[in-house]
Amino acid sequence: MIRAVVFDVGECLVDETREYGTWADWLRVPRHTFHAMFGAVIAQGRDYREVFQEFQPGFDLYEQREARAAAGQPETFGEEDLYADVRPTLTQLRADGLWLGIAGNQTVRAGKILRGLFSDDVDLIGTSDDWGASKPDIAFFDRVAEVVPFEVEEILYVGDRVDNDLRPAVAAGMPTALVRRGPWATIQWHGQEAKDLPTFRVESLLELSGRIAHFNGTAR
Repeated sequence: MIRAVVFDVGECLVDETREYGTWADWLRVPRHTFHAMFGAVIAQGRDYREVFQEFQPGFDLYEQREARAAAGQPETFGEEDLYADVRPTLTQLRADGLWLGIAGNQTVRAGKILRGLFSDDVDLIGTSDDWGASKPDIAFFDRVAEVVPFEVEEILYVGDRVDNDLRPAVAAGMPTALVRRGPWATIQWHGQEAKDLPTFRVESLLELSGRIAHFNGTAR
C-alpha cells in the first residue's frame, strides 16, 4: 500500500528554465550555449555542477549563490514557475487521503520559498540544507523515512532523475515514480534503469492518483 507521496522539487514541481537562464546571464554566457552544455554534461553522466566549471574553472556554486544575493539577483522561483499539473495533483492526492511531502536538494533560501508556496498543501517540507544530507546519498532518503509516519515501503518518492531520485530511493526501500520532463528525465527516459526501477512512469503528475489507486487496489 502507498500511504504517502513525497515529491522532489526541481523539474518535478518547479520548472527551472528561468533559473538556469539567469545562471547563464550571471556567467555572461549565451543561454543557448549554456543549455547545450548542460544537456551534454547530463548525457555524459556527469554532475550538473560541472557545467559551471566548463565556463568558469574554479567556480564555487555556494559562493556564487551568495554573490548573486548580494548583487540583488538571488536564485528564486515562484508560483509562475510551477508546472501546471502541480496544484491539481496535490489537491487530488489530498482528497484521496494520502499524506504528502516535498523533499529535495535545496538551499535554506529555497526552503523558505517552498514553505511560502506549499505549507497549506503538504504535511512536510524538507531540504538537504535542513537535514545535512543531499541526494543521491541514501542518508537523505533515510531521513525522509524517519520523518514520514509510515513504513518506508509505503512512501512513494516522485522525481525526474534516475541517478539522484530513483536509484537511491529504491535502495532505501521506497516505491518510486519517474515523471518525464526536464533535461534529466528527457535524456534518461529510454535507459534501462528508467524502465526497470520506477514503480510508475508518468508523463504528468495528474496520472499519480489513478496509478496509486490501482496499485493499492491490487495490493489488498
